[in-house]
Amino acid sequence: MTYKNIIVEEEGAAGASIGIIALNRPQVLNALNHELMGELVSALEEFDRKESIRAIVLTGSERAFAAGADIKEMSDETTISIMLRDNFATWDRIRNVKKPIVCAVSGFVLGGGCELMMNCDIIVASETTQLGQPEINIGVIPGAGGTQRLTRVVGKHKAMEMILTGKPITAPEALALGLVNKVVPVELYLEEAKAIAREIAKKSPVAVRLAKESVLKTYDAPISEGLMFERKNFYMLFSSEDQKEGMKAFLEKRQPTFSGR
Repeated sequence: MTYKNIIVEEEGAAGASIGIIALNRPQVLNALNHELMGELVSALEEFDRKESIRAIVLTGSERAFAAGADIKEMSDETTISIMLRDNFATWDRIRNVKKPIVCAVSGFVLGGGCELMMNCDIIVASETTQLGQPEINIGVIPGAGGTQRLTRVVGKHKAMEMILTGKPITAPEALALGLVNKVVPVELYLEEAKAIAREIAKKSPVAVRLAKESVLKTYDAPISEGLMFERKNFYMLFSSEDQKEGMKAFLEKRQPTFSGR
């Protein structure tokens, strides 16, 4: 299959290969639009079905894994339109990928990019990585799991700080908080992620699948209710004047003036 917004490759010996997916919208720092997310899920599911692929690496570029959702695409949405579009159904499919996903991040990992990273199973970050949930700066909140997954990893108080101020954290901070597995020099982050994926590819595919399933069962069992609550609140914000002002200001490259309405 030919993709427009991602680059897909396979590496390794027959029967124990790894699949590599690189986000590829460099002109907008890999902002996540509907088309990219559709391609990404299709590629993930294709690798998941392919017996020769034992693990998957998801990455972006050195400058940006993903700087967030595509605000231009979202700015004119309403509560009803965004709810009926149900873009998060695509995100839910990522959670159903059975093979382990090793995420290699560098540069900007913000908003939806951070949420996409947290959907993965193991995370390698370069020393230049900045991670955060800055949605509050444009009058909304994380809508693809950020309020739930981030809190489970870093705890209530740090999650509150990151989400309510919108300020990012550095790679060493993320490592100390348990948000990433490893921090390595920028020239090594992708190779380190591939090395981990290749190590997993040597293991029993059945055991790896059941091990991942078992860990996620414990991790995700109570998350469904929280995700639905978050999603409802995300939709509701598209009825606010602050959402319209925040996204308009972003597109016009100025500071927003929020009214609290």
